[in-house]
Amino acid sequence: MSLTPDQPEQQAQAAQGLKHTIARAALGLAVFAVVTAGVVAVTQMTTAETIADNERAAQSAALAEIIPPSLHDNDLLDAAFALPPSQVLGLESADTGWRATRNGETVAVLLPVVTGKGYSGDIRLLVGIRADGSVAGVRAVKHAETPGLGDKIEARKSDWIHEFDDQTLSSVEWKVNKDGGDFDQFTGATITPRAVVGAVRQALIYFMAHRTALLAGDSETLTATRRAAKAQQDTQAPTADGTLTPSAPSEHGGDEPHE
Repeated sequence: MSLTPDQPEQQAQAAQGLKHTIARAALGLAVFAVVTAGVVAVTQMTTAETIADNERAAQSAALAEIIPPSLHDNDLLDAAFALPPSQVLGLESADTGWRATRNGETVAVLLPVVTGKGYSGDIRLLVGIRADGSVAGVRAVKHAETPGLGDKIEARKSDWIHEFDDQTLSSVEWKVNKDGGDFDQFTGATITPRAVVGAVRQALIYFMAHRTALLAGDSETLTATRRAAKAQQDTQAPTADGTLTPSAPSEHGGDEPHE
């Protein structure tokens, strides 16, 4: 069957139209993908910022609860100082501490401490420690413990967290009752309170080892001490059986009380 004179031109126009349609569809899909990716990215950024803002708000509220405004005359958020990473405090990266002062004298410091021994993962606490080494207060600022059981570490859920108030390293046995110590455990939940008791004790150990630098908010001394301790550990040679000798010092240059 022969083609009419107009048919080749019509076929060419149809093919060109199909190309344009495909191109428009591809462009539409590309634009949709870009817009969708942008929306997802913005949503993720907004969500991350919201979570960070909520954590900061919880932390700020905890600071005020631990060291009430009546006990200091400075702005705690303006008295922040850098803390180096610390195995004792469970800090894998640099973090922040705060000083509460009155008439220019430091009356307490607030330290973050993280324990990975919770029932459902990490528990982050803020521990307020007075200049004399006694606990001013403790608050849980982040955790994923079981509602109705482990979440009793929150001050709004129970008074248990107040058992730490005014305690020192030597005033109590830093274990839960079940382990022969002086702190209550929860009915049906021992792992969580055990983890928190241990973490608060670690904060006190860190404070006593670095009391002068912490009361001064001296981040440089804290960091230098940690570096010196790490260098000392790195230069220790292993013995034939693979152990270190002499026994490895603490991460802070051997200036922390030994367990």
